[in-house]
Amino acid sequence: MSQFDLTPPSPAQRDALIAGLSDEEQRVLLHHGTEAPFCGVFLDNKLEGVYTCRLCGLPLFRSSAKFDSGTGWPSFFAPYDVAHVREIRDISYGMIRTEIVCARCESHLGHVFPDGPPPTGERHCLNSVSLRFTENGKPLPNPLQRDGAEVQPA
Repeated sequence: MSQFDLTPPSPAQRDALIAGLSDEEQRVLLHHGTEAPFCGVFLDNKLEGVYTCRLCGLPLFRSSAKFDSGTGWPSFFAPYDVAHVREIRDISYGMIRTEIVCARCESHLGHVFPDGPPPTGERHCLNSVSLRFTENGKPLPNPLQRDGAEVQPA
């Protein structure tokens, strides 16, 4: 069980959070878009910290699980907590894939594939615009103003 509150944002909170998104962030997070490869701000990020959901701030991946997949998108072999990422069967564009969304706000993050490195063999392929990054030791974003683990540093 997660130490974070996974209760979805209220409709009013969600609307307020969406109002702060750019057009590209809305296209990817809300309409299941994909950013172009090799252009995301976090592709080459080597800093130590935590990647959180751009919309609701839920921790999704640690930098210690990041690897260079050569695909052009930030890739991770394991989530921060398996309860924080939900998998959905995606049959769009004539393909069968597994979409990953934020378990709290259901924002589109990317896809997961079974071709990653040990120890999981998974490659969580993420859109940079779906994420925020917090360096270790700094406070995690808390756009929903929740208590508990949400106010602890990364």
